[in-house]
Amino acid sequence: MSYTSHFSTRVTPQSDPIPGENQVKNSAGGFVYQLDDWKRLERFLILGNEGGTYYTSEKKLTIDNAMCVIRCLDADPARAIKTIVDVSITGRAPKNDPAIFALAIAAGHANPHARRMAEVAIPRVCRIGTHLFQFVEAVQNFRGWGAGLRKAIGHWYTCQDAESLAYQVVKYQQRNGWSHRDVLRLCHVSSEDKSRGATLRWIATGASGGQQTREVKRGELVYVYNHRGDVSVPSIIQAHEKAKTATTDELVKLIVDHNLPRECIPTEKLNEVKVWDALLLKMPLTAMVRNLGKMSAVGLLKPMSAASKTVADRLGDQEYIQKSRLHPLALLTAAKVYGQGHGDKGSLKWDAVSQVNDAIDAAFYLAFKNVVPTGKRTLLALDVSGSMESGSIAGSPLTPREASAAMALVTARTEPQYQIMAFSSQFVPVDISKLSRLTDVLNLISRLGMMGTDCALPMTWSEKNKLDVDSFAIYTDNETWCGAIHPSQALRQYREKRGIPSKLAVVGMTATNFTIADPKDPGMMDFVGFDASAPAVMADFFRD
Repeated sequence: MSYTSHFSTRVTPQSDPIPGENQVKNSAGGFVYQLDDWKRLERFLILGNEGGTYYTSEKKLTIDNAMCVIRCLDADPARAIKTIVDVSITGRAPKNDPAIFALAIAAGHANPHARRMAEVAIPRVCRIGTHLFQFVEAVQNFRGWGAGLRKAIGHWYTCQDAESLAYQVVKYQQRNGWSHRDVLRLCHVSSEDKSRGATLRWIATGASGGQQTREVKRGELVYVYNHRGDVSVPSIIQAHEKAKTATTDELVKLIVDHNLPRECIPTEKLNEVKVWDALLLKMPLTAMVRNLGKMSAVGLLKPMSAASKTVADRLGDQEYIQKSRLHPLALLTAAKVYGQGHGDKGSLKWDAVSQVNDAIDAAFYLAFKNVVPTGKRTLLALDVSGSMESGSIAGSPLTPREASAAMALVTARTEPQYQIMAFSSQFVPVDISKLSRLTDVLNLISRLGMMGTDCALPMTWSEKNKLDVDSFAIYTDNETWCGAIHPSQALRQYREKRGIPSKLAVVGMTATNFTIADPKDPGMMDFVGFDASAPAVMADFFRD
C-alpha cells in the first residue's frame, strides 16, 4: 500500500486541504487560503459585489462583506474608517458606492467613537451631491436621525464655499428618491455666510431673491444682489433658472459664461451640436468619457473635427487624468461601449471615431499609477473558467474575465519579457500582445470560456515545458478545485526544479475571502483586481 497517495504535504489534490495548513473550502468545493478581514475589506471597497459571483448570490455576498466591515469596525474603528476614506479619495476604486455603504455602516455602529469618526468623514467620502444622497438613503438602514447625524450631514453644506455649493445643488439636484430640499428639512441647516445662506434658501423655497438684480464679481465668484441690496444666490443658480426657457443661442451663452453642467440643460436641447460644443469647453473628464457616444450621435465628434482633437488631447494628458480621479475601469468601459457604436441600454447609436478610439486606448494605461519595468521574465495567467464570466467589476458591463485580460495588458505594456496565457482545466496561449487594442482583447477573451479551474497550471505547465519564469501573475476568482496539486505547492516545486526564486502575485477579481496565495510565504502576495495602484505595487513586489 502507498500511504503517500493519501497523505502528502508536498502534493495534495485541490479537493483536499494541505495537511497542517489553515485552509477553507471555497464555493467551488476546492480548498484555498482565507483572506484576513482587512484584505477582504479592501477587495470589497474596490471591486464591490454587484451581480454576485458564479457560486454566490449578490445578496449573500453583500451580507458577507457587510459583516466583514462590522468585524473591522469592532476590531479597530479608526483603521477601518481610514481604509474606507483612503480607498475613496485616492481613486483606487472604480466606484464610490461600496465606500459609501461601508461608511453608512460605520455611522450606525454601536461604538459611539466609531460613529463620530464616520460622521466627520462624510464630506471626504461623499464629495458630490449624488454621494450624499446615496449615504442618506443607506444610513437610515443602520440608525435613526439623531443630533449627531443631522449636524454631520448639515456640515456637508456649510463646509463648502458658496460657489462650490451652488454648483453641487444645480448639477446634482436629486438622486435615489432624495433632493437637497428633503435633506435640508431633516437637518435644519443654516449659515452665517450670506451668499451660502441665499443658496440654502433657494434650495428650501425656490426663492432666488427677487427679479431685479445686479451682479458684482469678487474673484471667481459672482454675487447677485436684488433691488433691496440683499445678497441673492450665486450667478450659476440664476443661469440655471434662465436656462429653463432660453433659446439655443441664449443657452450656449449661459453655458460658456457660467459653466452650466449638462444636468441643467433642458432635455430637448440635448440634441443640438452647438449646445454640446459649449458643454465640452469645461466638461469634467469623467463626464466627457461618459458622454462620448452622445456627442458622436449628435454629430459633434467626427473624423478630424476640432472636438475630436479636444477629446484626444484631454485623454492624452496623464496629469489631468490622475488629478480628475478618472479610473481605468471607466476608460475600459468606454472602450467597450463606444467601440461597439451603441449603448448597452436604450436606442442611442453612433459612428465611432477612430481618433477617439485610439485616445481611449492610450488613456487606459495612463490612468494607472506609473509602472516601472522590472525586467523580470513574467508569465501573465488569465483564469477563463466559467465562474469568471459571472458578475461584474464594480457594476460595470465587464465580467471579471474581461477585466483581468485588460489589467494584464498594463504589465505587458511595461515589461520587455512576458507571456500571456489563459487557463481553466487547460493551459493555452492567447493572441494578446502589448499592441492589442482593448476592444479586440475584450472580444477575444469573451470567446475563451472553458470548464473547471486549476490555478496550479501556470506553474506545472512552466515546469513541464522548462520555461524560466521569475514572476507569475494569476488573475482569478480563486475558485480553483480540479487540480492534482495546490498552486502554492506547485510554485514551491517549480522553484526547486528550475532553481529560480519565482514569485506569485494573485490578483483577486471578485470580493470573496478566498486566495490561493500562502500567507506564510513571502514570495506570494495578494492584490485587488482593478485597484488603480495594483500594477505599480506588483512591479515593486516582483523587483523586491
